[in-house]
Amino acid sequence: MGRRSGSKLRFSLGGRDGIALILSLLLSSLVWLLMNLSKDYTGLVSIPVIAESSIDGHSAQSSNRALVTARCRTSGFSLLRSGSRKERQPVRVRIDRQDLHYVGHDQYLLTGSAKNSYVGRIFGEETLVEAFVTDTLSFIFPAENHKRVRVEPLVQLSYRPQYMNAAPLKLRPDSVTVYGEASRLEQVDHISTARLSLWDIHESQHGTLRLNKVKGVRLSEEDVNYELEVSRYVEIRTRVNVEVWNAPAGHHLQVFPPTAEVVLRSVFPIGSDPLQRFKLYIDWRDFNASLSGRCVPHTLRLPAGVLDCRVEPEVFDCIEDNG
Repeated sequence: MGRRSGSKLRFSLGGRDGIALILSLLLSSLVWLLMNLSKDYTGLVSIPVIAESSIDGHSAQSSNRALVTARCRTSGFSLLRSGSRKERQPVRVRIDRQDLHYVGHDQYLLTGSAKNSYVGRIFGEETLVEAFVTDTLSFIFPAENHKRVRVEPLVQLSYRPQYMNAAPLKLRPDSVTVYGEASRLEQVDHISTARLSLWDIHESQHGTLRLNKVKGVRLSEEDVNYELEVSRYVEIRTRVNVEVWNAPAGHHLQVFPPTAEVVLRSVFPIGSDPLQRFKLYIDWRDFNASLSGRCVPHTLRLPAGVLDCRVEPEVFDCIEDNG
């Protein structure tokens, strides 16, 4: 009887009930492990960092990795992942140029409280850094061939009647640094923007323009900001005498025609008469240096609020009269 009971017990443990018991134990252990790993713990975490920045004349990213170590409070999962990786993939962090201190030989340091701005990007937003073990991060940004070129906007603008730009289109920045091989740089004298097309303009405009990429080179900026100041105007037409200035004693100059039609575009509404102090003149020195005697007139000053001035005709024939 005793031997039969024992054999029945061994059979029972080796059958379905035994498998169920083992699975139950494994499941319980897994649940316990997951619950504990989901809790927050404190431990040392080390992250290799490659820095990216915009340093004029230097590469866009550091050639070295800086190992950042800190005492962090985070979930057990994060600590487990961090401790299990011998060769952790570096984190690329964009660092503001103003936070980097140059110490020579293409070496830049990130120190002090400036590191705190990049905690989330280095360790992750879910991690609380209690204290840094690494005080200073050192990065090497190798120098590269470069030159500064102007930005040339491609624009197509159409204004509503009696509206115009109050100043030329402004770009910020209006020039960029181009990096690449010397032979490539020689072929680049400007960088153009994506085309800006605006229609029925009747108020000031601003926005962002992408820069057109050039094969084989790298740009310090990907886009630029533009600003276009627009104003309503009124048009004033008048006819004025053309004067002669700076003629030496005993020299007289005749100007043909002796008068010109002037068209002024002035900001609306007009605060004062823009023609009150307006003068149009030919400079004797221009005539004296001219081979043909044809001269372009000058204006004494454009009154405040005048956006544009047109003179008809644009060129005058001048003859010296010593009689």
